[in-house]
Amino acid sequence: MAALRTLNELFLGATDRFARRAVAMRAKADGRWYELSFADLARRVQDASIGLSALGIRPGDRVAILSENRPEWAISDYACLATGCVDVPVYPTLPAHQIAYLLHDSAAVAIAVSNQAQLEKILAIRPELPALRHIVSFDAGVTAEGVLTFRKLEEMGREAAPKYPAWRETALAIRPDDLATIIYTSGTTGEPKGVMLTHGNIASNVSAGLEILPATDADECLSFLPLSHIFERMTGHYSMLQAGVIINYAESFDTLSQDLLHWRPTIVAAVPRVYEKIYAKALETALDGSPVIQRLFFWSKRVGAKWADLRLAKRQVPLTLRLAHGVADRLVFSKIRARVGGRLRYFISGGAPLSPEIARFFYAAELPILEGYGLTETSPVLAVNTLDAIRIGTVGKVLRGVEIRIADDGEILARGPNVMRGYYNKPEATAAAIDPQGWFHTGDIGEIDGDGFLKITDRKKDLIITAGGKKIAPQPIESLLKTNPFFTNAVMLGDKRKFPIVLLVPNLVKLREWATARGISDTDPWALVARPDVQTLLEGEAKKHLRDLAQFEVPKKFLILPREFSIETGELTPKLSVKRRVVEDHYRREIEALYQETPGQSD
Repeated sequence: MAALRTLNELFLGATDRFARRAVAMRAKADGRWYELSFADLARRVQDASIGLSALGIRPGDRVAILSENRPEWAISDYACLATGCVDVPVYPTLPAHQIAYLLHDSAAVAIAVSNQAQLEKILAIRPELPALRHIVSFDAGVTAEGVLTFRKLEEMGREAAPKYPAWRETALAIRPDDLATIIYTSGTTGEPKGVMLTHGNIASNVSAGLEILPATDADECLSFLPLSHIFERMTGHYSMLQAGVIINYAESFDTLSQDLLHWRPTIVAAVPRVYEKIYAKALETALDGSPVIQRLFFWSKRVGAKWADLRLAKRQVPLTLRLAHGVADRLVFSKIRARVGGRLRYFISGGAPLSPEIARFFYAAELPILEGYGLTETSPVLAVNTLDAIRIGTVGKVLRGVEIRIADDGEILARGPNVMRGYYNKPEATAAAIDPQGWFHTGDIGEIDGDGFLKITDRKKDLIITAGGKKIAPQPIESLLKTNPFFTNAVMLGDKRKFPIVLLVPNLVKLREWATARGISDTDPWALVARPDVQTLLEGEAKKHLRDLAQFEVPKKFLILPREFSIETGELTPKLSVKRRVVEDHYRREIEALYQETPGQSD
């Protein structure tokens, strides 16, 4: 198949090729599941696109989408692209005041909202948005003065269709360098920046990705990561449509376990936190079992790791190990596959580093995780492991057409057709990110091994340099800690300090179970985590995972937190990345007390 030039070529080509296919998408509405065919999708996109034109929306105008994942999100996106306007996806978890900034900065003239809750946010900030002329609601029952339902927009498009006889030709006339979308980076620090991605940026990434990631019209995927983020949008939205994969929309992130069992997908894209939770659940189940169950689990894990290492190295697996792995598979790994539906061919992982321990465990369960790497600014994929070439601990080889080089300070620089046009309304930030030779400075530290596999060692800004001059990459250490079922999150701090410390978010459900079994009645999180015996337990659990670290990397103190990080408190981005600076600021008093209590030895 020829390389794609624009996203309109992608959409119209895919809906033509699969026009006879009965199912393109599935979703739930009003308590029941429904299906949308490729022909229905094509018709509704044309109706919505012409409807936008009938409203007076013109090429180049910005149209925002504030919604959870659902077919209307996809239809709105493709309708905007066909019309030539620029869509601005907005995370549905954002509060109103943050949405106001994005809509004001982009000068959005219209916004599509999913439901009443999202509409209320827009109504609250509408006086601050002089450019906003239209509000469209996906849910039919959502009404207010000046709000148009999505069905009505489509009706307007059907009625106006005779005025647009060349709609298809106009959509295909869009050029690769025309702007497709402005995606605001959630950012772990600072003001959000609007990343300008063109049709050609994203289309080139889809083409290069599908050359090496097997996906066909016999596959099904589950869409649950936010479509507002480029990872899901490129992987679970554009790429899946181009390959003819059926897209099943999860009800919510909270229903992921049930949706995996219901739809039994063959391809799933997720962030490492999902894999950490699946692994932690398997570990917790084993630890809650009898001593025999525990021994069987850890024996299976050891056997699986040996089997995986030989398979990944493309070496022969001895007969005794093959037999042992078969037993481990029946006892443990088959149950992991069943939990994700039993049909899954592979996972795709991005957005944050994946723990090698977890990657090896899933591979042993014959659930390969293809870890990749990229950024919003690169549409997003720069490199990815493939089924034929997985190297655990790396993010794979560089995509065709993309150039990567490592700067003198270790920073990864990228250049290629997928690199953004720049930051919207921020020429200085654009100049700081893309040098005169066209190299995008990722802000990540990495290295390329002799076989061409890229390894990310840390974020340039997140590197901890102790007062003694030792450099520590916190993310791999945090990933180790998050494999323990007693913890849901971990943040390592210590830049310019005498030594590192770790803030630990306990799994309060697991912790209360432990406390109840020992007759401890404290239910208040603060009271429970403040108990000396609980502190000793959790610190001991943390230290078990850090035995192989260099001495200077080992945290000297732990701060046990009484609650999970959240998007609402500003400690997590919408894609669940920790905002280190916010967390550090929220617990500054406790952190300072921790350093004052600790002997002042330097590393």
